[in-house]
Amino acid sequence: MTRSDVLIIGAGPTGLVLALWLTRLGVKVRIVDKTAEPGTTSRALAVQARTLELYRQLDLADAVVTEGHQVPAVNLWVRGEPKAQISLAAMGSGLTPYPFLQIFPQDEHERLLIQRLDVLGVTIERRTELISFANREDRVLARLRGPDGEERDCETSYIAGCDGARSAVREAIGTGFPGGTYRHLFYVADVEAKGAALNGELHVDLDEADFLAVFPLSGQGRARLIGTVRDERADRADTLTFNDIRGRAIEQMKVTIAKVNWFSTYHVHHRVTQHFGKGRAFLAGDAAHIHSPAGGQGMNTGIGDAINLAWKLAAVVAGRAPESLLNSYETERIGFARRLVATTDRAFSFATAEGRLADIARIRLAPLVIPAAFAFETVRRFAFRTVSQIMLNYRDGPLSRGVAGNVHGGDRLPWAPIDGVDNFASLTAMDWQVHVYGSASPALTAWCARQNVPLHAFPWRSEYEAAGLARNALYLLRPDTYVALADATGDPDTLDRYFADMVIRPAPSITSA
Repeated sequence: MTRSDVLIIGAGPTGLVLALWLTRLGVKVRIVDKTAEPGTTSRALAVQARTLELYRQLDLADAVVTEGHQVPAVNLWVRGEPKAQISLAAMGSGLTPYPFLQIFPQDEHERLLIQRLDVLGVTIERRTELISFANREDRVLARLRGPDGEERDCETSYIAGCDGARSAVREAIGTGFPGGTYRHLFYVADVEAKGAALNGELHVDLDEADFLAVFPLSGQGRARLIGTVRDERADRADTLTFNDIRGRAIEQMKVTIAKVNWFSTYHVHHRVTQHFGKGRAFLAGDAAHIHSPAGGQGMNTGIGDAINLAWKLAAVVAGRAPESLLNSYETERIGFARRLVATTDRAFSFATAEGRLADIARIRLAPLVIPAAFAFETVRRFAFRTVSQIMLNYRDGPLSRGVAGNVHGGDRLPWAPIDGVDNFASLTAMDWQVHVYGSASPALTAWCARQNVPLHAFPWRSEYEAAGLARNALYLLRPDTYVALADATGDPDTLDRYFADMVIRPAPSITSA
């Protein structure tokens, strides 16, 4: 019987990132997908700044930035003319190494992840479907149907359902998927085109309650048209073609279509499962939560799920933490998923609201109010922090302790580059580490040496205080780079207490190749 540490069901971005992280940490994975080949059409486009920060651990960030496209501005169109522009150029400056909106289509994204897995010797088992599984006290027994139609049993320590909105893993553990379905029919068209809306910027048409946006891709004249229909066309998703919707893009946004590479339609739900796991089975990505594409959050949230779960599974599989550590996965991720679904639902409902008042708000007020609001730095900063997910924190989570300066346990570490010294450089390591801004005490230095926990001390500068960091405090960072413990005294006894309370044994550091 085939044996693995973690069986991953689903080879979309969430499953692929989970497999990459676990493999890098020495966990034996098996990843299967019922499709015959990777997707060639995709809905997800945006890779947010927080995802790029975490991708440094997998040596992926540079590739995504190089192969993708940075969006410099958003344009709002009314009655066939661009009426307002919002510059994205400096919104995140000084907050992150990636202060921009990055477009990298999901199909290209998946190919990159698959290539990296292949280098590590991990092959996706295609045309392989989960039939059933049983949660046992010490293992999971699963039955898979392979490409030859034969059903075979396998054994694994844990199973991860990254198998999308119709998740077989979720159905098996019975955690439900409460929520609803938008009545709109969404469509995506990959096109080669010309026109004012093909200038490398993002363009959104506000004229109608049906949403329409032109997203730029890398390469001259390449774009994705993403929109909705809700009239009688929405009832014939199987027969709807690009010709049925192309008039609006041509007439209202002056897009001249040279070639349609592909066109697809889909319905969107807004749902969150009641639990992110049960026993030795876990859910991540669209299997756990799904929502409107407003804000480009879905794929990024699934990747965040994968990284949060991966380091915890690796610690438990290696015997460095008890299984109870895995309970923190749901605690830390489900609240964010629920807030995200509620927020994107409100944004999408506003953008597609019907009626005279809604039309006035969208056509007359939005082109005036939105640019005026974004003229204020505080608004730009808040918007970037929110959309980029760098504001996401686990302050209320069971693994978070203490506060030093403005940084709490559970926070993302503030980015504070000074004179070419990047305090995020050490975060390529995939294990526990300690940061001190100022001077580390001899006792702390000795503790880190004994425990084989890397210590990174940065000579004090006033810029660190401006970033919210406290002088001579210790910041214990988790393998996913979030702050686990912030202690203003810098006393290593707080580290002993933390690891004793959590029953976690820190492990040797693994750095990027």
